Amino acid sequence: MPLKVVMMGTGTFAIPAFQALIDSEHEVLALYTQPDRTGRGHHRHKNPMKELALEHEIPVFQPPKINTAEALEELDQLQADVYLVAAYGQILSQKLLDMPRCGAFNLHASLLPKYRGAAPILYAIQNGETRSGVSVFRIERALDSGPIAGMVETEIGPKETTGQLQDRLADLAAPLAMQLLTDIEAGTLVETPQNHEEATFAPTLDKQVGAIDWNQTAEQISWHVRAMQPWPSPFSFLQHPGQDPLRLQILDVDPLTPEDLEALEPQVDPQQAAPGTVVFADNKRVVVSTGSGLLQLNQIQPQGKRAMQVKEYLCGRKIHPGDIFGTPAT
Repeated sequence: MPLKVVMMGTGTFAIPAFQALIDSEHEVLALYTQPDRTGRGHHRHKNPMKELALEHEIPVFQPPKINTAEALEELDQLQADVYLVAAYGQILSQKLLDMPRCGAFNLHASLLPKYRGAAPILYAIQNGETRSGVSVFRIERALDSGPIAGMVETEIGPKETTGQLQDRLADLAAPLAMQLLTDIEAGTLVETPQNHEEATFAPTLDKQVGAIDWNQTAEQISWHVRAMQPWPSPFSFLQHPGQDPLRLQILDVDPLTPEDLEALEPQVDPQQAAPGTVVFADNKRVVVSTGSGLLQLNQIQPQGKRAMQVKEYLCGRKIHPGDIFGTPAT
């Protein structure tokens, strides 16, 4: 018998699973999503989950706080079998979790128990992981700690950013969610407790964490550059004597291989250069020293301008050997 499902989600990660649910045999009772946000100029940000629900005439609820008595009563009246949660953005109370007949389940973009928390994809790339995936688990009060009901794995591409990996994981989450409902419907659901001793955490970040630490190794900085896209964006300040520091987003880099180093004739001795120093620059390439190894910059974005390849940027503004990338002294 098809299940009666309430979907809870706000971010784009939830869209493929929501679309799969809509296309399935199951009854979608409602969408719960975050309240509409107003940006600059009183412009309302689009909520693609809400738009998808309205397109299919699915009731939409947007309580600012879902655990209030009023919101819980409204939710309870739906008499759902299952709550399916993905990137919703609110903590669910135990009273809420006890409401659906078969429980509440969350789609989480990591291989749990690794990277519990709000930013699992970013931390996986930041830490140089080579594999990621999606876990679906029964929600318990403790953060992302419930038993696993299903999991799918994938390799992380060598140049893949957080945004790109999120899109792929979102697509992988959809069939995982449908298999969950199939197993619940058939009474064949198997849940495996997590090993809490192996848990790692991926807490919320602020915008300043995008700043590049040139004391890290070239490889670590390359992970950072990929991890911080699309938000909070990897950046640094280019400092040249006699000029104001210039804020640049650094969007694509490559650690240099030993073969690259042999072919390079640096204008500044890499062994003597402080991390963040431009050791080579011509009209096509820029190479920067790090805490260990050299890093070639491939794509940058000046503040207020579009992203461009480094060789295009160098046509209009030079970067000189000896210039420094880093945080200006305050």
